[in-house]
Amino acid sequence: MAERRRHGRQEYIEGNTVRKLNPEREPDKSGKKRKARKTSYRVRRNQEKALQMDLPYVVVLMIASCCTLFICINYLQVRSDMTTRMDNIKKLEQDLDTLKTENDTLQIRINTSADLDYVYKVATEELGMVYAGKDQILLYEQTESEYVRQYEDIPNY
Repeated sequence: MAERRRHGRQEYIEGNTVRKLNPEREPDKSGKKRKARKTSYRVRRNQEKALQMDLPYVVVLMIASCCTLFICINYLQVRSDMTTRMDNIKKLEQDLDTLKTENDTLQIRINTSADLDYVYKVATEELGMVYAGKDQILLYEQTESEYVRQYEDIPNY
C-alpha cells in the first residue's frame, strides 16, 4: 500500500511507482562495501598488471607477428604462382585446340586433293598396272621376330 508523506507544502504518495525524495540510508554494518572496495581494488590492480607489457611478452608477440607476416606473404606468392600457371595452362590448351583444328583442316585438304578415281585411272590405263592375282600373293611366317626387315631374304616355297 502507498503511504502519504508530507514534505514541505507538497504531499507525496510513496509506493512502487513514485520515487522517494530523501531515501533513508541504512548504515552497512556487515562490512560488505569494504570487501567490495578491496575486491575492486585488487581487480583493478590485476587489470593494470595485465595491461603492462614486459619484455618477454613483447618478444613473443613480435615473433608471432613476424611468423604470421611470413606465412601471409608466402601464401600470396603461392597463390600468384598458381594463378600464373593456370593462365599459362589455359593459353596452352587454346593453342592445342587451334593446332588440332589446323591439323584436321589440312588432313581434309590432303584427302580431298588426291582424287582416288583419277589415280586408279592413270595407274590402270596409262601405266598398265593391274591388281595382283591369287597365285601372285605369297604368305609366310617369320618366327624370329615380329617385324620384317626390308632387305632380308624371302624364303622360297
